[in-house]
Amino acid sequence: MIESNNPEINVDELMHKICEEVVKRRVPCEQIDLQSNLDTSKLKLSISYIENFLKNAESRSGVRTKWPDKLNIFPFNFSTKLQKLILKIINFLFKDEREVNFNIISSLKESVALNYQLIEQITTLKAQVDTRIQGLDECLVNVDTRIQGLDKRLVNVDTHIQALDERLVNVDTSIQGIEDSLNAIDTLINNWLTGLQEGLDTMNMQVQYLDEHLSTVDARVGKLNEHLITTDNRIITADTRIQEINERYIRNDSYLKNDLIQQKHLITVFLEEARKCLPENFSQEQLQTLVNENTHFFDAFYVAFEDQFRGSRQDILNRLKVYLPLIAGAKIGKPESPILDVGCGRGEWLELLQEAGYTARGLDINRLMIQQCKARGLEVIEKDALSYLQSLPDSSLGAVTGFHIIEHLPFEDLLKLFGEAARVIKTGGLVIFETPNPQNVLVGSCSFYYDPTHRNPLPFLTIEYIAQYYGFSHVQILKLNPSEQNRVADNSELTQRFNEYFYGSMDYAVIGFKS
Repeated sequence: MIESNNPEINVDELMHKICEEVVKRRVPCEQIDLQSNLDTSKLKLSISYIENFLKNAESRSGVRTKWPDKLNIFPFNFSTKLQKLILKIINFLFKDEREVNFNIISSLKESVALNYQLIEQITTLKAQVDTRIQGLDECLVNVDTRIQGLDKRLVNVDTHIQALDERLVNVDTSIQGIEDSLNAIDTLINNWLTGLQEGLDTMNMQVQYLDEHLSTVDARVGKLNEHLITTDNRIITADTRIQEINERYIRNDSYLKNDLIQQKHLITVFLEEARKCLPENFSQEQLQTLVNENTHFFDAFYVAFEDQFRGSRQDILNRLKVYLPLIAGAKIGKPESPILDVGCGRGEWLELLQEAGYTARGLDINRLMIQQCKARGLEVIEKDALSYLQSLPDSSLGAVTGFHIIEHLPFEDLLKLFGEAARVIKTGGLVIFETPNPQNVLVGSCSFYYDPTHRNPLPFLTIEYIAQYYGFSHVQILKLNPSEQNRVADNSELTQRFNEYFYGSMDYAVIGFKS
């Protein structure tokens, strides 16, 4: 499509080129038309005249066998024999000329035949040329029509270009006005920038002064921050100490209250039994009641002792989570295969089992710990472990567990505990007992004896053998709770053994399965 607003279009030059192209196309057509006016009938007549000459020449170029009639006009006549002789002599003498004439006539006849073919081809070509000339005439008519349309469009383009020229003149005028306005604006901006630069210089001086002043203020603020940090640390330390003291007082108050309640209960029992027997002597049953109540004399003390040395409840919960995969793998803890925790204490293990959806109950003889467990909604029974196990039928439990209980038992009771556990656990169930690890020298020689109710350290090889002796299979020792103290930094074998003996696992668990 022609762009009417293109300023580079020269209309006169374009029209001149179009006219030249039309002339070039018309000239060959006129030449073809002139050549196509050839008359083939005249050519055929000329060729027919030539054929007659050739026939005459052919008849005269043959061998003479007859005496010409024209020679008979002479007054004397040759005899027939003499005529034949003369004809033979003449034929012999003109033999070569006769052959040449024959060849020439043959060639001319071939030429005539070729001319006839050429005339036929010329006739065909003439018809084709006439057809093409007719088509070209139609094309020329279309070209003329298109040229007329182009003329009209070029007139419109010329008009449009003239209008554009007028608009460009107006645009030039507008641009000149804009340039004048921009020059005025540049002058104003330069004046404004000069004033602004002066103002910025003044502000830079003020900012520099403020920077110096702020540097001094920052230094003072830094000192204040250090002082505040020191003060905060002291306050945090004081808060921690106050919290520890507060917890200690609360714990001691709880211990005292529990102890007073226990003592009051013991005194009440003692007075009731004393009133029953006065003025008579105490019976054997009454004396046994007093002895049984006397075993709870240290309940409050042991609760306070556990809180001091055993660790926080959350710490124990985190440590005991390592056993949950064993319970899940054995597929126990259901109502038909419950878990029994002997010496359940504060109930951390029972709480984990309950949260995981397992069926479990605990045993303990410390009434205060039993009260704590029941306050948390845990199922606990106040009874001795051996007597309770002996009351259970065979294969009635999924597992028997005990954490830091076997080191409190005499050796005979320890053996009975393993024997009863092997009897009451179902096939596929397991036993878990955790105890301090005397392989850690600091545990075996010192921290084990923090608890005065501990009897003897139990090496893991001994407990492993006892479990195997009572029929548990796949017995394994799980070493736990490595020391949190910094180990000796060295990779030598001696250092590694030293770290293992002094900073190794402080506890271990024996795990056995009933098959």
